[in-house]
Amino acid sequence: MSKFFKIAIIGSGNVAWHLARVFEDSGHFITDIYSRRTSNANDLARRLYDTNVTRSLDLRDSAAEIFVLAVSDNAIEEVAGKLKVPPYALVVHTSGTQPLALLTKHHDNSGIFYPLQTFSKGISVNFREVPICIEAKHRPTEKILHRLGESISNEVYTINSEDRKILHVSAVFACNFSNHMFTIAQDILEEHEIDFSLLHPLIAETVNKALSVGPVEAQTGPAMRDDDKVVREHSRLLKYDSAYRKIYKLLSEHLKESYS
Repeated sequence: MSKFFKIAIIGSGNVAWHLARVFEDSGHFITDIYSRRTSNANDLARRLYDTNVTRSLDLRDSAAEIFVLAVSDNAIEEVAGKLKVPPYALVVHTSGTQPLALLTKHHDNSGIFYPLQTFSKGISVNFREVPICIEAKHRPTEKILHRLGESISNEVYTINSEDRKILHVSAVFACNFSNHMFTIAQDILEEHEIDFSLLHPLIAETVNKALSVGPVEAQTGPAMRDDDKVVREHSRLLKYDSAYRKIYKLLSEHLKESYS
């Protein structure tokens, strides 16, 4: 394989959108896009240089060398089983939780190409800072994935399926759960007609401080200080929403136990 790869993207969601564009920006050629929703594949293809939209998973005649399955976790095995590729091709998936074995039972030359980041269409990401976690059954395949990773990122790591699961659950706490806390905070403020932007500097400083000194050292708040009076008052203010009140109580108790 040359320095630049010919790549087919299977999927048209957030990960597919970002990978297709960063691969192309890095000199690779996106040969084919497949999606169960052809309109989504067409929409993505219009943003690429010269990409074929296919309605079939029989891609044995494709020029692609690498087939990237950027589909939902529960669709990986089904898609992998239906996918037909040239005999020399490499098939990878992008999941943080699903094992390599889902692919190897259908494609011997297979691997993992997992970008550890949150993606949304229309929001740019600096891929040079995104950790790319790779895994492969065969050493030559691992080398190819390492080269592909290095073409878009400065952070490429070989990580096995079990450790990748640990990374993913940690990422859910760090990203998905923390963002849901922002959503709750926004909802509480909107309930009282207060602008969420007032919290923007606090959110930014919280993240910056956690990254600079570590989350344990950065922790503050009434539960950590064992300030039961403030905790009780907050609980009273949240009586209009039992779910928020329950979450507040659970997190406060956990914080108190952690720092007692």
